[in-house]
Amino acid sequence: MGELARNYRYDYDEFYGTQRQLPYVVKPRTSPIAPQRPKRYVKRKKTNIFAKAISFGILACVGYGVMPLVLNDIVAPLFIGKPNKAVAVDCQDLLFPTAKYLNNDNVLNVNVLRAARTKKPLMANLYTTERMTGLENNLKALMNNYKTIQPSIYVWDYDSGKYADINASKVYSAASIIKLPVLIQLFKSIEENQLTVYDEMTLTPYYKAEGSGTIKNSMSGTNYTIDELAKKMIQVSDNSATNMIMAKIGGMPDVNGALRSWGIQHTTVNNWLPDLAGTNYTTARDLAKMLYNIDNPGFLNINSREYIIDYMSHVENNRLIQAGLPKDAMFVHKTGDIGKMLGDAGIVYTPEGKKYIVVILANRPYNSPMGKNFIQQASSMIYEAIVKGYTL
Repeated sequence: MGELARNYRYDYDEFYGTQRQLPYVVKPRTSPIAPQRPKRYVKRKKTNIFAKAISFGILACVGYGVMPLVLNDIVAPLFIGKPNKAVAVDCQDLLFPTAKYLNNDNVLNVNVLRAARTKKPLMANLYTTERMTGLENNLKALMNNYKTIQPSIYVWDYDSGKYADINASKVYSAASIIKLPVLIQLFKSIEENQLTVYDEMTLTPYYKAEGSGTIKNSMSGTNYTIDELAKKMIQVSDNSATNMIMAKIGGMPDVNGALRSWGIQHTTVNNWLPDLAGTNYTTARDLAKMLYNIDNPGFLNINSREYIIDYMSHVENNRLIQAGLPKDAMFVHKTGDIGKMLGDAGIVYTPEGKKYIVVILANRPYNSPMGKNFIQQASSMIYEAIVKGYTL
């Protein structure tokens, strides 16, 4: 049959007599099966025990002779912080180049930057409503009369939640105000049954510190209770008593670790007292938060709060914020004084029943009396604004 006949079939319709073309079906081609290659047989070589023994001996010699050098000269400086005597550069400086000037904690004598606990911090934040803009403007006008003084001020009213903030988040040298977090951590440690106020410590030459206080003049071997040391630390700002208490509760790492757990970011203890160079730091806002939580029953129990209030209500230095208050006003506070910074931080209880937190830190020319004058006038201005409602 021809090609045309194979491709077409005629089907006569009885009605129309038409024809139709049917498709040409092409059978699919089947691919041939590829032949399988035969498996190659690889003959295994016999193990040479003598050669393996030589290799093992060489590796043992390398491990015994070379690995200690690698650990001591490379691994230890990088991960343990043990400097290599043959290397002039400390590897810690290479790994953490900003640690010397950007840190807020000290772990095993290494400065580190640790973030404060932001989720569920142990300390509560102050509840704030609106700013006292009138008071802030008056304080700024006062600052214009003291060109050489650089103040940081934070004021918070318990009744209304109103606040005044002038450079309150700026970091300042803490001076002796750093004894406030030391005192708080002391009683947090007492609440954890780590010690009691009746425990005793023996004075040694190691604890004696220059500057404020009288314990430095006592004979070595004298015993003091924790209660006596805490009183002297706060009321007469005794540096030796502070060093003894700080050593008792774990030193600077313990205090700094506690500050981070409280949610305090910028307050840091970097040096034992006296810190005349001003390397211990804080902010007015941090101090206000610590003062607020002295009254927080979720942070301190009532026994701790009574001790702390008693110590801080008998501070002998009454020449700063207290000098700007009326005589019948009660002031619970802690002062700080080094050549370049003068400060005071506390809670004011007024005869009219008002209560407010006030923190004033003032950078000044070395030992300039203008710092004291500014703090006194600012204190008087703040008191008038809070009690009488002027310029709020």
